[in-house]
Amino acid sequence: MPGEKELLKKRTRKKSKPKNYRGRKKIIGNIRFHKKFHSDYLNNERDVFVWLPPSYGDAIQKRYPVLYMHDGQNLMDPDTSFIGVDWQVDETVSKLIQAGILKEIIIVGIYNNEDRLQEYSDSEKGNNYMKFITEELKPFIDTNYRTISNARNNAVLGSSMGGLISLLIVWKYPDIFSMAGCMSSSFYYDNDKIFNTVSTGSRPDIKIYIDHGEDGLTRGQKMFALLTERGFLIGSNIDYFYAPGAEHNESAWADRLERPLLFFFRK
Repeated sequence: MPGEKELLKKRTRKKSKPKNYRGRKKIIGNIRFHKKFHSDYLNNERDVFVWLPPSYGDAIQKRYPVLYMHDGQNLMDPDTSFIGVDWQVDETVSKLIQAGILKEIIIVGIYNNEDRLQEYSDSEKGNNYMKFITEELKPFIDTNYRTISNARNNAVLGSSMGGLISLLIVWKYPDIFSMAGCMSSSFYYDNDKIFNTVSTGSRPDIKIYIDHGEDGLTRGQKMFALLTERGFLIGSNIDYFYAPGAEHNESAWADRLERPLLFFFRK
């Protein structure tokens, strides 16, 4: 089985769609795009989408928790996703809401760009990416949509490098985001720097979800152990899941997306 770094290198290469690729039906639910959303901190632009829950159009007095997700082009549309496979976030969230076990939530999908590795790590660009989300994007979302803006009702979630930056965001900005979903996270990146960050200083009042397949076994278990040593309690403010045999791809993350969703937003 390839190591964590080899898996990350494979995902940064441009790949063609599989021979049996077919686009699927249109996205489930009401989605709004904000094209070329500008960041002064990063001096760049990217697309952002906002997925609205079923009652949003009718319950005009209601406000909603928000889930911010990285790698936005991979979340709901196979036409924009990596090798034509998306996370099927719209389908999973719609199914759980319809079943009455998940709160209605707003989802914000943030597209990545060619600076993904730097923006999703504890680097200069990474710190500016975190400022972009906390000081530029989130205020825009809270102003233009009926959100519940406090930290208790706002989460960030991503996979691979997206999982790493999610943990960094809640650790550094716990007054803005209180929940981080870290799926198959690249905790090894930059010589395991995240472990020093998490092991020092005060422990923020946050909830963390960690999972992995065969792709992050060593670092995923190490991070879970470190966080429990720091006082996180399984089932209370941390959840951990190992999926034996699972690969490092959108299909695998789609298969286990229900777990962090319900850990954060269960009714």
